[in-house]
Amino acid sequence: MPVQVLRDYLDKHGIRYLTISHSRAYTMQKIAALTHISGNEIAKTVMVKVDGKMVMAVLPASTRINFSAFKDYFDATEVRLAQESEFKDVFPHCEVGAMPPFGNLWNIPVFVAEKLTRQKNISFNAGNHMELIQMNYKDYDQLVQPYVFQYAYQSV
Repeated sequence: MPVQVLRDYLDKHGIRYLTISHSRAYTMQKIAALTHISGNEIAKTVMVKVDGKMVMAVLPASTRINFSAFKDYFDATEVRLAQESEFKDVFPHCEVGAMPPFGNLWNIPVFVAEKLTRQKNISFNAGNHMELIQMNYKDYDQLVQPYVFQYAYQSV
């Protein structure tokens, strides 16, 4: 999803947002440092396979996924990170690892870590490794209608 397509989608829905440019960075923690935005407010998008089905996990950059919580939530046998080769073609216009957290646009279920819902704003990759979109979390929730549960734990 090129940045302009994402902007058009947000504009179509009357969403207020800010585009933030930064030097190329590949981790959300590095982007948080570059942009001076809290790692609790910056969302990373992680593709997860749950018993063979692709889902999108959206969690604060400062946290990690508790795979046991995913297993319990889904009553699943296997939960693992998806390999890039398993999802890169799903997001053909995005740089690998820079997908915005709008799985609903690709018919992929979105699961947001409960901790992220406590933030006023959410910031996320805009399809590349040099731009963020920042918007009100409530607007994001209204557009995406993600499933929310507690599956993130604080990184050390």
